[in-house]
Amino acid sequence: MAQRNTYFQDEAVEKDKIDIKNLKRLLRYALPHKKLLIFVLIIMLIAVASSMVTPLLLKFIIDTVIPDENYRLYFLALGGFLLAGLAEIIITFYQQRSLGRMGHGIIADIRKDIFYKLQSLPFDYFDNRPAGKIVVRVTNYITELADFFTNYLMNFILNIVKIIVVTVFMLCLSPLLTAVVYSAIIPLTVGVFLIRKAIRKLFRKQRAKDSNRTAYIVESIMGEKIIQNYNRTEYNEKIYHDLQKECSDTWMQIVRRNELNSPVVGVFWNYGTIMLYAIAFLLMQMGGAFGVTTGITIAFLSYMSLFSTPLTQLSAIIQNLAQVSANLERIFETIDAPASIADSDSSIELGDVAGKIDFNDVTFCYEEGVNILEHFNLHVSPGESIALVGPTGAGKTTVINLLTRFYDVKEGSVTIDGIDVRDIKLKSLRSKVGVLMQDPFIFKGTVIDNIRYGRPDATDEECIAAAKTIFADKCIERLPHGYYEELAERGEGLSSGEKQLISFARIIVKNPSVVILDEATSSISSDMEKLIQNALEVLLKGRTSFIVAHRLSTIRNSDRILFIANKGIAEEGTHEQLLKKQGLYYNLYKSLK
Repeated sequence: MAQRNTYFQDEAVEKDKIDIKNLKRLLRYALPHKKLLIFVLIIMLIAVASSMVTPLLLKFIIDTVIPDENYRLYFLALGGFLLAGLAEIIITFYQQRSLGRMGHGIIADIRKDIFYKLQSLPFDYFDNRPAGKIVVRVTNYITELADFFTNYLMNFILNIVKIIVVTVFMLCLSPLLTAVVYSAIIPLTVGVFLIRKAIRKLFRKQRAKDSNRTAYIVESIMGEKIIQNYNRTEYNEKIYHDLQKECSDTWMQIVRRNELNSPVVGVFWNYGTIMLYAIAFLLMQMGGAFGVTTGITIAFLSYMSLFSTPLTQLSAIIQNLAQVSANLERIFETIDAPASIADSDSSIELGDVAGKIDFNDVTFCYEEGVNILEHFNLHVSPGESIALVGPTGAGKTTVINLLTRFYDVKEGSVTIDGIDVRDIKLKSLRSKVGVLMQDPFIFKGTVIDNIRYGRPDATDEECIAAAKTIFADKCIERLPHGYYEELAERGEGLSSGEKQLISFARIIVKNPSVVILDEATSSISSDMEKLIQNALEVLLKGRTSFIVAHRLSTIRNSDRILFIANKGIAEEGTHEQLLKKQGLYYNLYKSLK
């Protein structure tokens, strides 16, 4: 197998900066929601305009209403405050609701794309990654994207607009005081952005550590029985402690740097406020030089407060953009992962399959340079039964994986009825080739739904008949609700043999032309094995079959037995012929007997 990224290895991030290309691609997901997007932009602009009114009303009251003692204008101004407040409340409500709808709609589309892609990716993609590191891409990373769309994306646009509009309003009131405010705002912004830049790399590191921890948790849940049986609990707790410590240590580094925000903002903000008061006071003492009045000064203080929120939010948004960029790199890496095993434009449907199988000079490797099979040749006649035996890792399962096109050959070809499997539509190929795995997977649902899994249109009667064919009905009918018993995830509560019998019934309902048994009887008791031998004869009769097994009772009646070793077929013949040779198969037979 290729080198596998595990829970103790950090995933490398290719780009350390915000990837504009990925962000543009992300925004394309917003196009189907453009009407809602335009609506949100409009109400945001209205919100910006309404927020500009309050400081002007303050200036009006201080410079005009109070000196003239005009109570009518005073109450009109108070009404203006009330209307501005109500407008802000209503706009905020519709803004949050609309952003939530749009954000989660976009995220639903991304989740759909990544899930659909995972369904089509070849096995080697999953071979090289722990399940937890794939799960975290579909869950955590996309959840963070939802937060970005809901709370950050539109606010980013809003804050830029607000800063520009506030600056214009301040310049209209007093260019001099605007310069004073910016003497504090510019160094404040630089300081905040420098802190965020230092935090950005730590966020990438923290994400990698979190991915490692998730991968280990998923692995531990899947292997809980083995963990407890081998008394690994305390040892695994230590591993988790180390992974958690790496996560928490990295997070604390982020927190410590993030805490610098408050003093930096506080220093420059107080400096700006003091300078604004001081210069405004001097100008007013000079008889209102440069047109500075008490009302203008108060208005400027209000506009400064409108400045603070957008600036601090912008720095947080840009930091979040860096996080989102790292997430997008992982998400789009999965969405863009090449489906190396896929239909081509010229792929064809299989008609009736006779079952002639040919492996022509096949060479295959999981890891480049380490061949499992070399110049492998095998020619199987329709209806012939082929048993594959040999040491672990010799390539028995590899042979059948190439036939089902779970992997593609590196050299040579595999054909069914003279047609290269690479030229056949995958759905058509796999409908004609049925595989029974060593570890049967039972899905959550009823027994009968699990039996019809490969053929959703199968009737209940067909499913029950299939179960009876391989004598599974006796086990199933012992369940409280029989065929309609709800099974837990992975068939918890069923024995290994019972799970295997359900998978046998599943393959009978599918009714393929070529049948593959990959250690399919290994989990069935000796008594149960005797019961299903006749069922297997019925299932395999007239069908080409490949049987990977160590039980002699399963393989001894095969038309040909192949001993797979040394990257090819070391011995070949019937059970009796191979025993007479007294070679590798004979030694295996003696050891098993």
